[in-house]
Amino acid sequence: MGLRFRKSIKLLPGVKLNLGTKSASVSVGKKGIHQSFSTTGRTTTSIGIPGTGVSYVKSINMKTAFKKLFKKKGEKAEEEKKSGAKAAAAAPATKAQKEAQATYEAYREQIENMKRVHTVADKPVDWNKEKGELAKRILAGDTDAYLEAVEAKRPFDDLLEYGSGFEVGTDDPTLLEVEFGVKSEDVIPELEYVLDAKGNLKEKELSKSAYYELVQDYVCSAILRVARDSFALLPVDKVIVHATDKVLNTATGMDEDMTIVSVLLERDRFENMNFEKIDPSDAVTACVHKMNFKKTKGFEAVDRISLQ
Repeated sequence: MGLRFRKSIKLLPGVKLNLGTKSASVSVGKKGIHQSFSTTGRTTTSIGIPGTGVSYVKSINMKTAFKKLFKKKGEKAEEEKKSGAKAAAAAPATKAQKEAQATYEAYREQIENMKRVHTVADKPVDWNKEKGELAKRILAGDTDAYLEAVEAKRPFDDLLEYGSGFEVGTDDPTLLEVEFGVKSEDVIPELEYVLDAKGNLKEKELSKSAYYELVQDYVCSAILRVARDSFALLPVDKVIVHATDKVLNTATGMDEDMTIVSVLLERDRFENMNFEKIDPSDAVTACVHKMNFKKTKGFEAVDRISLQ
């Protein structure tokens, strides 16, 4: 047990000075009722009824009381501001605002998905561990077996939700050639949704540069995804992807399905890519490719890459 030091000195009738090791106090009053004022800032009032054992004691820390009473206006205003912000945040949104928020979030998610098609891919198939005649033929380099595997596994089906179609062909066991129909008019929105300060949904037309940039990101992202799924399914070293879409044929003056991107993608390069961080357009243009893209006009027709 520690030692305590306390001394009481009578100053005047009914007034005492109390000295302790850490503080001092002054007591005022007589038996039954008195108050003490401590240097710690605490004020204690004691009331007792002699002979009954009944008493009432109340303590107040004056430092805390004065701090609350005379709080700086800036602190008070800041506290009120935070309180108001919390109240506003807690205020329930209207049904229309909730619907607007849901529509906006769905729109933003769809836009981001278009730019990140390449970030997911099918799991690699190890044909050495597969059983059956098809596996033997694929390992032997039978290109007909390659096409049968594509038909059976359907690696590009999850891209069909974006409105695209695919054609696959090869006569070289080291190469797969895929034609990818973009259908940008069906896939890429021409309008964008924004939320105003009140949480209301607004529509506005995408600028030409924003629209064409989105088309380019989507096309290049989808090309990378096609190559990833192709390498995962088949033991090929190279994949050529041709992206087609409706563009102006300057020879006829009509919009026609024409090749807008043709790119040769190699397995070795893919194995060194961080698909979570790459820019799909930069990744495509770093490969052997043919692409004619302008920010204010979009894609123009190009010739296809051919290894023959």
